[in-house]
Amino acid sequence: PLTIATVNNGDMIRMQGLTDDFTKNNPDIKLEWVTLEENVLRQRVTQDIATKGGQFDVMTIGTYEVPIWGKQGWLVSLNDLPADYDVDDLLPAIRSGLTVDGELYAAPFYGESSMVMYRKDLMEKAGMEMPDAPTWDDIKKAAEAMTDKDNEVYGICLRGKAGWGENMAFLTAMSNSYGARWFDEDWKPQFDSDAWKATLTDYLDMMNKYGPPGAASNGFNENLALFQQGKCGMWIDATVAASFVTNPKDSTVADKVGFALAPDKGLGKRGNWLWAWSLGIPAGTDAEDAAKKFVAWATSKAYTELVASKEGWANVPPGTRQSLYDNPEYQKVPFAKMTLESINSADPTNPTVDPVPYTGVQFVAIPEFAGIATQVGQEFSAALAGQQSAEEALQKAQTLTAEEMEAAGY
Repeated sequence: PLTIATVNNGDMIRMQGLTDDFTKNNPDIKLEWVTLEENVLRQRVTQDIATKGGQFDVMTIGTYEVPIWGKQGWLVSLNDLPADYDVDDLLPAIRSGLTVDGELYAAPFYGESSMVMYRKDLMEKAGMEMPDAPTWDDIKKAAEAMTDKDNEVYGICLRGKAGWGENMAFLTAMSNSYGARWFDEDWKPQFDSDAWKATLTDYLDMMNKYGPPGAASNGFNENLALFQQGKCGMWIDATVAASFVTNPKDSTVADKVGFALAPDKGLGKRGNWLWAWSLGIPAGTDAEDAAKKFVAWATSKAYTELVASKEGWANVPPGTRQSLYDNPEYQKVPFAKMTLESINSADPTNPTVDPVPYTGVQFVAIPEFAGIATQVGQEFSAALAGQQSAEEALQKAQTLTAEEMEAAGY
C-alpha cells in the first residue's frame, strides 16, 4: 500500500473523497491515509524523514521544508514526471520555492498567499469602502466600525494560536510590511527593533479592542469557522480560504464577502505571505513509482478538471498553474484575480524592506527556524492572552532567538 500523510485542510479532505478516479486507473495501488492537524503532521513527517523511518510514501509538506530537505537528499527528485504533467505551467513564484539546483523536489497541490476577506454588508452599514490595496490604518478603522460585541460581531479575526506556521506566519508577514525582519545581515535577531515593537503593539491593540474572545487559541481553522458563522468583519489569512467562505453550503455569509490585498504601511512591502502545500516523496520509500503516479495525478490539470466537474470551479485547488488563471471559467470566480495578484506580489528572495541574509516571506528557510519560531509564537500568544506585555514578549523572543542561533553556530 501507498501511505500518504496529509494535513486536515478542506482541499486535502476533498482529495481523499475523489481518489476512486486514481484507483480505477491504478487498481494495483492501494492508498492508506494518515490525516493530521498541521502542527502534528509537521512533527510526524519531520521525524520520519530525518530518521529515514519509511513510514510514509507521500508526504504533504510546505514551502519551508522542501528546499532544506531537498538539499539534504531526503526527497526524491520529480524532474522525470510525464510530459503531459506540463511542469512549465506551474507558477514561477511557486515552482522556484520547490526547486533546488534545478531539481523539482515537490509538486504543488495548492498555492496561496494571504489577503483580506471582509464583509461587504458590514462595511456598507458602516458607510465605508474597502480599498483594493488597503493600509493598516484602513484596516484598523474598518475593524472599529464593524465591531458589535453585543451581537458577537468582531471587526477583525487574526491568528493567535502559537506555531511557526500559525500565529508566526501571520505576524512575520505583517512585520515585513512594518519594515521589520527576523535577522539583520549578520544573523543578529531584530526583535528589539522599533519596527517589531510597532508590529506586535498594533496587532495586540486591534485584537484586544476588536477581536473575538479567546483568540490566543485560534488558528486557521478556528477563524474560518468564526467567519463562516458571521462573527468576523474581516479576516486576513490564506487566499485558499476564499472558496470556503464563499461556499453557501458551509458559510452563512457566502454572498457577502469581498476581497482586498493584504495591508501595507507605505514602505513598499505588503503583509502577505507565500506558501504551497505540496506532495513530496521521501527518499526512503520502497514504492517510488507508485508514489510518483499518485503525486502526478493529484497535482495535474486533469485533477483540477475533476474537482470542477464535481464541485464547481470555485472549489478547485488554487494557486499552482498559469493555465487555471487563463481559463475563462475560472476567471469568473470572484477571488481568482486577487489570489493571483497576491501570489505574484510576494518575493521570497527579497521579502523585507531592509536586506536580509535569508529567503522566505513568512518564514526563514533555515532548519533551526521551526523550533525557534514556535517558541517565539508561544511568547506572542501569551501576550495576546494577557499574560505579558508586548515589551516582555519581544524581550524574551530576542533572548531565546539569540541563544538558539548562537548554539547553532551562526
